[in-house]
Amino acid sequence: MFLPLMERLRVARPLGRPRTRPDAVRGDKAYSSRAIRGHLRSRGIKAVIPEPSDQQGHRKRRGSRGGRPVGLDAADYRNRNVIERRYCQIKQWRGLATRYDKLAIVYRAAVILNAVIAWTRQLSDTP
Repeated sequence: MFLPLMERLRVARPLGRPRTRPDAVRGDKAYSSRAIRGHLRSRGIKAVIPEPSDQQGHRKRRGSRGGRPVGLDAADYRNRNVIERRYCQIKQWRGLATRYDKLAIVYRAAVILNAVIAWTRQLSDTP
């Protein structure tokens, strides 16, 4: 799920075409696989993903062959809650939380509609 999502990612800029490579990717421990970290490293993207305790144990058990511990920017990782809060707001729609839609395109349209409604509410709240 992560790799196809990264292929569709576009980061807007003031001028020119959108970037397809962000500066960093924040994620929770579920995204700490070797494949994801390798993909991010090959594209030059900083991974702000903590290492789960079981992976730490496996690495330490291998000794010097286990490699270096994963570097984690704790200050940058704290900003991940913004994304988590927005995701919780999206899941307030019952159809999105339970995924009633059978087609992915219909589900994606509902997510986009939810984002548009949230954006217009934010615009109308601003003085």
